[in-house]
Amino acid sequence: MKIIKSILMICGVLFIGSTLIFAVQQGHLSYEPEKQVTIVDNSDKSVAEEYRITAIEIPADLNFAGEKVPQEDPEIMERIDREFLVNTYWQSNAVLLMKRANKYFPVIEPILAKNGIPDDFKYLAVAESGLQNVVSPAGAAGFWQIMKGTGKEYGLEVNGNVDERYHLGMATQLACEYLKKNKEKFGSWTLAAASYNAGAGAINRYMGIQQETDYYNLLLGEETGRYVFRILAIKEILTHPEKYGFELGKEDLYANVPTFNVKIDKPVEDFATFAKEYGINYKILKRHNPWLREPHLNNASAKEYTIEIPEKGYYTVSR
Repeated sequence: MKIIKSILMICGVLFIGSTLIFAVQQGHLSYEPEKQVTIVDNSDKSVAEEYRITAIEIPADLNFAGEKVPQEDPEIMERIDREFLVNTYWQSNAVLLMKRANKYFPVIEPILAKNGIPDDFKYLAVAESGLQNVVSPAGAAGFWQIMKGTGKEYGLEVNGNVDERYHLGMATQLACEYLKKNKEKFGSWTLAAASYNAGAGAINRYMGIQQETDYYNLLLGEETGRYVFRILAIKEILTHPEKYGFELGKEDLYANVPTFNVKIDKPVEDFATFAKEYGINYKILKRHNPWLREPHLNNASAKEYTIEIPEKGYYTVSR
Protein backbone atom coordinates (compact mmCIF):
# COMPACT_ATOMS: atom_id res chain seq x y z
CA MET A 1 0.00 0.00 0.00
CA LYS A 2 2.85 2.33 0.85
CA ILE A 3 4.36 1.62 -2.53
CA ILE A 4 1.10 2.55 -4.31
CA LYS A 5 0.83 5.81 -2.35
CA SER A 6 4.41 6.70 -3.21
CA ILE A 7 3.79 6.10 -6.91
CA LEU A 8 0.66 8.26 -6.83
CA MET A 9 2.51 11.09 -5.07
CA ILE A 10 5.30 11.00 -7.66
CA CYS A 11 2.77 11.13 -10.52
CA GLY A 12 1.00 14.06 -8.87
CA VAL A 13 4.24 16.00 -8.53
CA LEU A 14 5.14 15.37 -12.17
CA PHE A 15 1.68 16.51 -13.35
CA ILE A 16 1.80 19.74 -11.33
CA GLY A 17 5.37 20.46 -12.53
CA SER A 18 4.52 19.97 -16.20
CA THR A 19 1.44 22.19 -15.84
CA LEU A 20 3.53 24.99 -14.36
CA ILE A 21 6.17 24.71 -17.12
CA PHE A 22 3.48 24.87 -19.83
CA ALA A 23 1.93 27.94 -18.18
CA VAL A 24 5.29 29.73 -18.00
CA GLN A 25 5.95 28.97 -21.68
CA GLN A 26 2.55 30.29 -22.70
CA GLY A 27 3.07 33.44 -20.64
CA HIS A 28 6.47 34.02 -22.22
CA LEU A 29 5.22 33.54 -25.75
CA SER A 30 2.30 35.88 -25.23
CA TYR A 31 4.71 38.83 -25.18
CA GLU A 32 5.86 38.18 -28.79
CA PRO A 33 3.75 39.26 -31.75
CA GLU A 34 2.36 36.34 -33.62
CA LYS A 35 4.03 35.74 -36.98
CA GLN A 36 1.55 35.21 -39.79
CA VAL A 37 2.17 33.96 -43.33
CA THR A 38 0.13 35.79 -45.95
CA ILE A 39 -0.78 33.80 -49.04
CA VAL A 40 -1.24 36.00 -52.12
CA ASP A 41 -3.56 34.81 -54.82
CA ASN A 42 -2.03 35.80 -58.18
CA SER A 43 -4.44 33.85 -60.29
CA ASP A 44 -6.17 37.00 -61.58
CA LYS A 45 -3.04 39.16 -62.01
CA SER A 46 -2.39 40.42 -65.56
CA VAL A 47 0.96 39.58 -67.15
CA ALA A 48 1.36 43.21 -68.23
CA GLU A 49 -1.27 45.48 -66.77
CA GLU A 50 -0.21 48.56 -68.75
CA TYR A 51 0.64 46.84 -72.04
CA ARG A 52 -2.02 46.06 -74.61
CA ILE A 53 -1.64 44.22 -77.88
CA THR A 54 -4.40 45.21 -80.25
CA ALA A 55 -5.26 45.12 -83.91
CA ILE A 56 -3.96 48.08 -85.94
CA GLU A 57 -6.38 50.61 -87.37
CA ILE A 58 -5.27 51.10 -90.97
CA PRO A 59 -5.63 54.65 -92.39
CA ALA A 60 -8.28 54.79 -95.10
CA ASP A 61 -6.26 56.91 -97.54
CA LEU A 62 -2.99 55.06 -98.08
CA ASN A 63 -0.96 55.99 -101.14
CA PHE A 64 2.54 55.46 -102.43
CA ALA A 65 4.11 58.44 -104.21
CA GLY A 66 0.61 59.83 -104.72
CA GLU A 67 -0.67 56.60 -106.26
CA LYS A 68 -3.77 55.27 -104.50
CA VAL A 69 -3.75 51.87 -102.81
CA PRO A 70 -6.89 49.79 -103.64
CA GLN A 71 -7.99 49.30 -100.03
CA GLU A 72 -11.46 48.19 -101.07
CA ASP A 73 -9.90 44.84 -102.02
CA PRO A 74 -9.95 42.50 -98.96
CA GLU A 75 -6.87 40.58 -100.12
CA ILE A 76 -4.93 43.84 -100.39
CA MET A 77 -6.07 44.82 -96.91
CA GLU A 78 -4.83 41.55 -95.44
CA ARG A 79 -1.40 42.18 -96.93
CA ILE A 80 -1.37 45.75 -95.63
CA ASP A 81 -2.49 44.58 -92.19
CA ARG A 82 0.34 42.06 -92.01
CA GLU A 83 3.01 44.70 -92.61
CA PHE A 84 1.45 47.17 -90.18
CA LEU A 85 1.35 44.53 -87.45
CA VAL A 86 4.88 43.26 -88.08
CA ASN A 87 6.43 46.72 -88.19
CA THR A 88 4.43 48.22 -85.32
CA TYR A 89 5.04 45.37 -82.89
CA TRP A 90 8.71 44.96 -83.78
CA GLN A 91 9.21 47.94 -81.50
CA SER A 92 12.98 47.88 -81.07
CA ASN A 93 13.51 47.93 -84.82
CA ALA A 94 10.95 50.70 -85.35
CA VAL A 95 12.63 52.89 -82.71
CA LEU A 96 16.03 52.39 -84.33
CA LEU A 97 14.59 53.31 -87.73
CA MET A 98 13.17 56.54 -86.30
CA LYS A 99 16.49 57.41 -84.71
CA ARG A 100 18.46 56.74 -87.91
CA ALA A 101 15.93 58.49 -90.14
CA ASN A 102 16.57 61.76 -88.32
CA LYS A 103 20.26 61.39 -89.16
CA TYR A 104 20.12 60.22 -92.77
CA PHE A 105 16.89 61.58 -94.29
CA PRO A 106 18.38 65.11 -94.50
CA VAL A 107 21.04 63.65 -96.82
CA ILE A 108 18.62 61.61 -98.94
CA GLU A 109 15.69 64.03 -99.28
CA PRO A 110 17.34 66.84 -101.26
CA ILE A 111 18.86 64.36 -103.74
CA LEU A 112 15.44 62.82 -104.38
CA ALA A 113 13.90 66.28 -104.81
CA LYS A 114 16.64 67.44 -107.18
CA ASN A 115 15.98 64.41 -109.41
CA GLY A 116 12.19 64.70 -109.36
CA ILE A 117 11.75 61.49 -107.36
CA PRO A 118 8.84 61.46 -104.89
CA ASP A 119 9.85 61.84 -101.25
CA ASP A 120 8.21 58.50 -100.40
CA PHE A 121 11.22 56.73 -101.90
CA LYS A 122 13.29 57.54 -98.83
CA TYR A 123 11.22 54.81 -97.13
CA LEU A 124 12.37 52.41 -99.84
CA ALA A 125 15.92 52.88 -98.54
CA VAL A 126 14.63 52.09 -95.05
CA ALA A 127 12.99 48.90 -96.31
CA GLU A 128 16.12 47.90 -98.20
CA SER A 129 18.73 48.24 -95.46
CA GLY A 130 17.31 49.72 -92.27
CA LEU A 131 19.52 52.73 -93.12
CA GLN A 132 22.70 50.74 -92.56
CA ASN A 133 25.65 49.81 -94.74
CA VAL A 134 24.74 46.15 -94.91
CA VAL A 135 25.60 43.49 -97.49
CA SER A 136 22.96 41.04 -98.70
CA PRO A 137 23.63 37.32 -99.35
CA ALA A 138 23.49 38.17 -103.08
CA GLY A 139 26.20 40.83 -102.69
CA ALA A 140 24.04 43.97 -102.79
CA ALA A 141 25.65 46.65 -100.62
CA GLY A 142 25.00 49.93 -98.87
CA PHE A 143 21.85 51.80 -97.85
CA TRP A 144 20.32 51.31 -101.29
CA GLN A 145 21.48 47.69 -101.67
CA ILE A 146 23.15 48.14 -105.05
CA MET A 147 24.59 45.14 -106.86
CA LYS A 148 28.19 45.35 -108.03
CA GLY A 149 27.26 45.20 -111.72
CA THR A 150 24.56 47.85 -111.35
CA GLY A 151 26.95 50.15 -109.55
CA LYS A 152 29.50 49.91 -112.35
CA GLU A 153 26.81 50.28 -115.02
CA TYR A 154 25.74 53.59 -113.48
CA GLY A 155 29.28 54.91 -113.15
CA LEU A 156 30.26 54.07 -109.58
CA GLU A 157 33.75 52.87 -108.75
CA VAL A 158 33.42 49.42 -107.23
CA ASN A 159 36.52 47.46 -106.23
CA GLY A 160 38.37 46.25 -103.16
CA ASN A 161 40.00 49.62 -102.54
CA VAL A 162 37.09 51.99 -103.24
CA ASP A 163 33.42 51.01 -103.29
CA GLU A 164 31.14 53.98 -103.93
CA ARG A 165 28.02 51.92 -103.26
CA TYR A 166 28.78 52.81 -99.62
CA HIS A 167 28.81 56.54 -100.41
CA LEU A 168 25.31 57.65 -99.40
CA GLY A 169 25.16 60.64 -101.74
CA MET A 170 26.41 58.75 -104.79
CA ALA A 171 24.27 55.70 -104.07
CA THR A 172 21.15 57.86 -103.67
CA GLN A 173 21.88 59.52 -107.02
CA LEU A 174 22.19 56.10 -108.67
CA ALA A 175 18.90 54.99 -107.11
CA CYS A 176 17.21 58.11 -108.50
CA GLU A 177 18.42 57.39 -112.03
CA TYR A 178 17.35 53.75 -111.79
CA LEU A 179 13.90 54.62 -110.45
CA LYS A 180 13.32 57.35 -113.01
CA LYS A 181 14.21 54.95 -115.82
CA ASN A 182 11.78 52.30 -114.57
CA LYS A 183 9.01 54.80 -113.96
CA GLU A 184 9.24 55.67 -117.66
CA LYS A 185 9.31 51.98 -118.52
CA PHE A 186 6.36 50.79 -116.40
CA GLY A 187 4.29 53.95 -116.09
CA SER A 188 3.90 54.03 -112.30
CA TRP A 189 6.04 54.77 -109.27
CA THR A 190 4.63 51.68 -107.54
CA LEU A 191 5.95 49.37 -110.27
CA ALA A 192 9.23 51.30 -110.32
CA ALA A 193 9.57 50.50 -106.61
CA ALA A 194 8.74 46.83 -107.21
CA SER A 195 11.32 46.70 -109.99
CA TYR A 196 13.93 48.05 -107.58
CA ASN A 197 13.40 44.91 -105.52
CA ALA A 198 12.87 42.25 -108.20
CA GLY A 199 14.60 43.81 -111.20
CA ALA A 200 12.97 45.25 -114.30
CA GLY A 201 13.33 41.97 -116.19
CA ALA A 202 11.40 40.00 -113.56
CA ILE A 203 8.58 42.55 -113.46
CA ASN A 204 8.36 42.42 -117.25
CA ARG A 205 8.03 38.64 -117.14
CA TYR A 206 5.32 38.71 -114.47
CA MET A 207 3.36 41.29 -116.44
CA GLY A 208 3.67 39.32 -119.67
CA ILE A 209 2.63 35.98 -118.18
CA GLN A 210 -0.27 37.38 -116.17
CA GLN A 211 -1.37 40.03 -118.68
CA GLU A 212 -1.53 42.65 -115.92
CA THR A 213 0.00 46.11 -115.68
CA ASP A 214 -0.79 47.02 -112.05
CA TYR A 215 1.38 46.03 -109.09
CA TYR A 216 -1.66 45.28 -106.93
CA ASN A 217 -3.07 42.86 -109.54
CA LEU A 218 0.14 40.90 -110.02
CA LEU A 219 0.99 37.63 -108.29
CA LEU A 220 4.64 38.17 -107.38
CA GLY A 221 7.26 36.34 -105.38
CA GLU A 222 7.04 36.52 -101.57
CA GLU A 223 9.57 39.31 -101.10
CA THR A 224 8.41 41.55 -103.95
CA GLY A 225 4.78 40.83 -103.11
CA ARG A 226 5.34 42.26 -99.62
CA TYR A 227 7.74 45.00 -100.68
CA VAL A 228 5.47 47.99 -101.39
CA PHE A 229 3.20 47.12 -98.45
CA ARG A 230 6.18 47.11 -96.14
CA ILE A 231 7.23 50.53 -97.46
CA LEU A 232 3.69 51.82 -96.87
CA ALA A 233 3.74 50.59 -93.27
CA ILE A 234 7.18 52.08 -92.59
CA LYS A 235 6.11 55.38 -94.12
CA GLU A 236 2.99 55.59 -91.94
CA ILE A 237 4.70 54.56 -88.69
CA LEU A 238 7.70 56.86 -89.14
CA THR A 239 5.45 59.77 -90.18
CA HIS A 240 2.99 59.35 -87.27
CA PRO A 241 4.88 57.46 -84.56
CA GLU A 242 2.64 58.66 -81.73
CA LYS A 243 -0.39 56.98 -83.34
CA TYR A 244 1.36 53.64 -82.93
CA GLY A 245 2.54 54.12 -79.36
CA PHE A 246 6.05 55.43 -79.96
CA GLU A 247 7.20 58.35 -77.82
CA LEU A 248 10.57 59.78 -78.82
CA GLY A 249 11.83 63.27 -78.10
CA LYS A 250 14.22 65.20 -80.30
CA GLU A 251 17.01 64.39 -77.85
CA ASP A 252 16.44 60.65 -78.43
CA LEU A 253 17.19 60.82 -82.16
CA TYR A 254 20.55 60.40 -83.88
CA ALA A 255 22.02 63.49 -85.51
CA ASN A 256 24.56 64.09 -88.24
CA VAL A 257 27.93 65.47 -87.23
CA PRO A 258 28.85 68.54 -89.34
CA THR A 259 31.70 67.90 -91.77
CA PHE A 260 33.90 69.69 -94.26
CA ASN A 261 35.36 68.29 -97.48
CA VAL A 262 38.96 67.55 -98.29
CA LYS A 263 39.81 66.83 -101.93
CA ILE A 264 42.71 64.53 -102.81
CA ASP A 265 44.01 63.49 -106.21
CA LYS A 266 46.93 61.27 -105.26
CA PRO A 267 47.48 58.03 -103.32
CA VAL A 268 47.23 57.92 -99.53
CA GLU A 269 49.66 55.46 -98.00
CA ASP A 270 48.18 55.30 -94.50
CA PHE A 271 44.73 56.54 -93.50
CA ALA A 272 45.58 56.31 -89.79
CA THR A 273 48.29 58.95 -90.27
CA PHE A 274 46.03 60.93 -92.64
CA ALA A 275 43.26 60.99 -90.00
CA LYS A 276 45.57 62.28 -87.28
CA GLU A 277 46.48 65.25 -89.46
CA TYR A 278 42.84 66.38 -89.07
CA GLY A 279 42.55 65.67 -85.34
CA ILE A 280 40.58 62.44 -85.67
CA ASN A 281 41.43 58.74 -85.73
CA TYR A 282 41.13 55.94 -88.27
CA LYS A 283 37.76 54.72 -86.94
CA ILE A 284 36.16 58.16 -87.21
CA LEU A 285 37.55 58.69 -90.71
CA LYS A 286 36.07 55.38 -91.88
CA ARG A 287 32.77 56.05 -90.13
CA HIS A 288 32.30 59.16 -92.27
CA ASN A 289 33.79 57.61 -95.43
CA PRO A 290 32.73 53.95 -95.50
CA TRP A 291 33.38 53.82 -99.26
CA LEU A 292 37.12 53.78 -98.47
CA ARG A 293 37.49 50.02 -98.08
CA GLU A 294 41.16 49.65 -97.18
CA PRO A 295 43.69 51.35 -94.87
CA HIS A 296 45.17 53.12 -97.91
CA LEU A 297 44.09 54.66 -101.22
CA ASN A 298 45.69 53.37 -104.43
CA ASN A 299 44.55 56.10 -106.86
CA ALA A 300 47.00 55.26 -109.65
CA SER A 301 44.85 57.29 -112.07
CA ALA A 302 45.11 60.54 -110.04
CA LYS A 303 41.33 60.68 -109.74
CA GLU A 304 39.98 63.41 -107.48
CA TYR A 305 38.14 62.11 -104.42
CA THR A 306 36.24 64.07 -101.79
CA ILE A 307 36.75 62.92 -98.21
CA GLU A 308 34.47 64.09 -95.40
CA ILE A 309 36.18 65.27 -92.22
CA PRO A 310 34.08 65.98 -89.09
CA GLU A 311 34.25 69.38 -87.51
CA LYS A 312 36.21 69.63 -84.28
CA GLY A 313 34.55 69.19 -80.93
CA TYR A 314 32.17 66.35 -81.75
CA TYR A 315 34.40 63.37 -81.00
CA THR A 316 36.78 62.59 -78.18
CA VAL A 317 40.11 61.48 -79.63
CA SER A 318 42.96 60.30 -77.44
CA ARG A 319 46.34 61.89 -78.03
